Amino acid sequence: FNTNVLCFGNPDYDGELLTGQLHPRRIFEGVRKGIEDGGNKSGVPTVNGAIVFDDRYRGKPLVYCGTGAVMPMQLAGQDSWEKVILPGDRIIMAGGRVGKDGIHGATFSSIELDEAAPATAVQIGSPITQKLAMDFLILATRRGLIRCSTDNGAGGLSSSIGELALIPGGAVVELEKVPLKYPGLKPWEIFLSESQERFTLAVEPAKLDELLALGREMEVELTDIGFFNAEGSLDVLYDNKPIAGLSLEFLHEGVPRKTLLAEYVKPAAQEPVLPPSLDYNDVLLKLMGSLNICSRESVIRQYDHEVKGRTIVKPLMGATGQAPQDAAVVRFNFES
Repeated sequence: FNTNVLCFGNPDYDGELLTGQLHPRRIFEGVRKGIEDGGNKSGVPTVNGAIVFDDRYRGKPLVYCGTGAVMPMQLAGQDSWEKVILPGDRIIMAGGRVGKDGIHGATFSSIELDEAAPATAVQIGSPITQKLAMDFLILATRRGLIRCSTDNGAGGLSSSIGELALIPGGAVVELEKVPLKYPGLKPWEIFLSESQERFTLAVEPAKLDELLALGREMEVELTDIGFFNAEGSLDVLYDNKPIAGLSLEFLHEGVPRKTLLAEYVKPAAQEPVLPPSLDYNDVLLKLMGSLNICSRESVIRQYDHEVKGRTIVKPLMGATGQAPQDAAVVRFNFES
């Protein structure tokens, strides 16, 4: 199942905006459309979520998206929660090609925004490519063709390979082999561009041909871009020239942890003073119509919460199908 928590500024804000800043309503509609466009094509039901409006999110929204699932205890004779990579295993990139979009997306989400903020930090997604890659990964894993995998989200290849390299103790990446959307990317851009429809796989050399054949059959692009070793470093090459070389110890432990001190000042609590002539019917109507209480039906109806046919308790139910539910219930399988 899919879920999300979305926080935006007031969509009816009519004040001034910074140069280049998008209006909160434009941001809200863009995020909603992204979930509709990507989530509905994923084949995974979006069964619940939350939307919060607060002026503190006017400059930058907070977008939490998550997916929950179950998996077998073992896959192809291996415990499914363990990641095993041996020196000599090949590094395979699967899914979408690399472009300038998604560069510095991870840091973009944490920095203060201004008119100089790079537009290339935003990924240009391809939901169909992602769906094909997901289906391919499930089948390849069941057949035992992949030792383990990770996505190319925050940090792209630099992050995914940098994380997986910890398991065997090192990796060598040949960036000139990475398929691109278009020419002109610099090596560091290729290494850092991030995407949710791109994955890094660790593959045993003896199973590589069978994996590549499955990729062709399922129309998922696979590219051999290097290998894992036990040399203790992440080495990046471009046309056989060294671009970067970092020890894994420095890469993962080299930045000292920041220590911050804070003092909590308990706010003074005061009981509200209500005028005796207060019209409680009017108050109730205003509350029910306020941004953080009013119905989310117009948004919920844009999301597919019944794909796969396993959703028992849906986001909206009741006699008229308009009552919001406190939770969703999804079958594990059709026999449960």
